[in-house]
Amino acid sequence: MTFKGIPTLIDRRKFIELTAIGGGAIVISSLPGCGPREPGSGGPQGQAGRGFTKEGLSRMRETMAGYVGNGKVPGLVTLVSRRGETHVEALGVKTLGEPAPMTRNTIFRIASMTKPVTAVATLILIEEGKVRLDETVERLLPELANRRVLKNVDGPLNETVPARRPITVNDLLTFRMGFGLLFPMDSRPIQKAANSLGVGIGPPQPGSVPAPNEWIRRFATLPLMSQPGEQWLYNTGSDLLGILISRASGQDLETFFRERIFDKLGMQDTSFSVPAEKLNRLPTSYMGNPQTGALDVYDKPQAQWSRPPAFPSGAGGLVSTVDDFLLFARMLLNKGQYDGGRIVSAQSVEQMTSDHLTPEQKSVSGFFPGFFDNRGWGFGVSMITKPDSVSSVPGRYGWDGGLGTTWFNDPAQDLVAILMTQRALGDEAWSG
Repeated sequence: MTFKGIPTLIDRRKFIELTAIGGGAIVISSLPGCGPREPGSGGPQGQAGRGFTKEGLSRMRETMAGYVGNGKVPGLVTLVSRRGETHVEALGVKTLGEPAPMTRNTIFRIASMTKPVTAVATLILIEEGKVRLDETVERLLPELANRRVLKNVDGPLNETVPARRPITVNDLLTFRMGFGLLFPMDSRPIQKAANSLGVGIGPPQPGSVPAPNEWIRRFATLPLMSQPGEQWLYNTGSDLLGILISRASGQDLETFFRERIFDKLGMQDTSFSVPAEKLNRLPTSYMGNPQTGALDVYDKPQAQWSRPPAFPSGAGGLVSTVDDFLLFARMLLNKGQYDGGRIVSAQSVEQMTSDHLTPEQKSVSGFFPGFFDNRGWGFGVSMITKPDSVSSVPGRYGWDGGLGTTWFNDPAQDLVAILMTQRALGDEAWSG
């Protein structure tokens, strides 16, 4: 299956600017009267509370309801949280043709919004001294020693040269390890080989991926696409980090996430699978059919996420709710702190949300030309590096999930914004 989600997922400017569907999330602060207020000003007329205006919230609901009403998405849940005030809207249904409504506690497949969670888990181990940011990965991932690199990414797999240096933990975090997503996704020999081995890049498919040790054994038979450190290539680094986290901690990834992040934050509905008693809260997942314009079923509630996966993907395997992910996002906005203590240090959050790519790396990277003109990449998140049509203050960071979810934090506005749907992002049906 071709995964079309990422290019248009990242370029959804209309959602950023008009609280529709775009590359960030629901930007109430961009609407008239919703920007920062001077202390003691009391806010503009029509203020709904400390964080939003009534007009802004109404406009957001009307816009999002339009997407449900015209059939472009079966249902969705939006959450915006600012200055201690949180607003949630649940619209539409969980499954086409069935009456069960979308609700605030609906559990969504969050796909690549798993990546920042994996980054935080890695930072926890770095702070504990179990992993070093600058160390090569061979100590924990010996399968990746002595890498070979394709002479030409479009060329045959047997035309390679030695890697000029080993892969580091930093390379995995920043997607500069030399392997990842390229478009078209299944046209090159290296991509076809990865897909045939079950280690390719596409929509999350937890029911068809081998267990971690077998996954990395297969992956290690492939050459890299580029020299380590030269190019940003999306996705694969997070899956390798998941294996590294498990080996460094002596725990499976689900257990480490649960004990060190989810339980501490109170994220009770975030996991790599959905237990039987919660499956009624998991919606049907859809992808737009580019030929017919219809919504094709990608995953049913009783299918792939209804049982623990053999390979818990650090790149895209989690499910979550808007309220659960708010807890994680707010922890990052609070520089690693939460009500009961601290997950990671403020320095680690600063490092995670800072741009680590050089101009040279950006010039040969990205999903499409110009992708990095006003963006950077940290650890599991993208950030806005220049003023744009949404804000004159750069610094928004977050990421999206190709199966229909998106999130960002805006530190300048003290804003968390989350959109979750069950329709894959990446076809043109969201436009207009």
